[in-house]
Amino acid sequence: VDVAILGAGASGLSAAWRLRRRGFDGRLALVELEAEAGGTARGGELRHAGRRYRHPLGAHYLPLPDASNAPLRDLLAELDALDAAGAPREHLLVRAPRERIFHRGFWYPGDYPYAGASKDDLAELERFEALVGRYVALRDGAGRRAFTLPLRASSDDAELLALDRVDAESFLAARGFRSPRLHWLCDHACRDDYGLGLGATSAWALLFYFAARVPEEGAASAPFLTWPDGNAPLVRHLARAAGDALRLGALAFDVRTDPADAERVRIGLVDAEGDVTQLRARKVIVALPRFVARRIVPALAAREGQDPEAAKDAFRYGPWVVANLALRDRPRGRGAPPAWDNVLYGSPSLGYVSATHQRGRDHGPTVWTWYYALAGADERAERERLEAATFEDWARVILTDLTPAHPDLRQQLARLEIWRWGHAMVQPRVGFLEGGRRASRGTPLGGIHFAHSDLSGIALFEEAFDQGVRSADEVLVALAAEGTPA
Repeated sequence: VDVAILGAGASGLSAAWRLRRRGFDGRLALVELEAEAGGTARGGELRHAGRRYRHPLGAHYLPLPDASNAPLRDLLAELDALDAAGAPREHLLVRAPRERIFHRGFWYPGDYPYAGASKDDLAELERFEALVGRYVALRDGAGRRAFTLPLRASSDDAELLALDRVDAESFLAARGFRSPRLHWLCDHACRDDYGLGLGATSAWALLFYFAARVPEEGAASAPFLTWPDGNAPLVRHLARAAGDALRLGALAFDVRTDPADAERVRIGLVDAEGDVTQLRARKVIVALPRFVARRIVPALAAREGQDPEAAKDAFRYGPWVVANLALRDRPRGRGAPPAWDNVLYGSPSLGYVSATHQRGRDHGPTVWTWYYALAGADERAERERLEAATFEDWARVILTDLTPAHPDLRQQLARLEIWRWGHAMVQPRVGFLEGGRRASRGTPLGGIHFAHSDLSGIALFEEAFDQGVRSADEVLVALAAEGTPA
């Protein structure tokens, strides 16, 4: 083939999409180990109460990208998620109420526990919002925003990069933020987007969470687009665009420059039956997590083994549990009405989203998707805990977490499905993001290119998509330089 892409998660699918969209008509192979493309953006389906309910298995929303992110807006236009003027389709915008929070026996609107908050609590919240607003307004000497998406468009000003050398908890403490409610809000944000607690997350990443999607100081954050099965429609569309180039159930195990032809890359593949084949490509995009890429690309392992900085800021991954609860009827709850995102103050979970919220079904059967990041400091120990716990163990955790907010949950629960992600997302720990800006992480090795949200250090769909687009553009430039027609 002319181009091979290894990994059909969001990055690999986006690379294939970008190649075709830019007119590449060469021979393309997109290789994926799993039986379904999409990675952590996949969705599932439950048959329940005479209906089929689509639901997320991982990522479940996409903030509306601004006009500067033309490739991602092009993708949304293809999906008919935007109208002719570029505005989002109303049925995809999260309908009100978007959020509610459970606190001391009652549900309240929003994502901050205002009920019972002291004057000091509210003053700290206002001061924190003002601090974030200043970062939203900040521009460096080149006119770049401090924090924006995609990440590579953010400023690399030294003062901003210094934020990556301190943890988020210390950052707040040094500025006099002591309110337990504010700390909970920030910790929840870090666990939600990064699978990390406040004390392990880079302060840069904390501020990025609150500032990157706000267009200007004082404005609201970008609206969310969502589907019943989360981001699955995005990756399904990308997989359809790949067409017959997509090959499922194939494991790449060895990627190296062909000894017999230095202008080609040789890829060893094994399928589910154990048959071994060889794929040869002019260019390869390795769109795999770094811990996999290092194992199958000997030149990458050799390059990083020679770089002491690579060991210092090694890639680390947070494990997650995602559970889907099929309910006969809505469990009882006191206070604010059901929302799309339902959060429990003080809980180790991230709460749940409702698969039927966008359809306007506020009564009767539904499916809730519950999220839990194993966010301890030792991610290997957390993976061992994830693997050792049985279905029954996790069922007890889920019911213990949700029953205080919904006393009759057990009576309404018809089916429970649990999905475990051992390496759900790369973690932006202290020092990682600044190191991740070094070009060496994504620098090609001959004909071998790299793409994955790992390279950004932020496991968001926008970043995975941008890494795929960037790598595809790199490959097209390289092919053109070699005189290979695209």
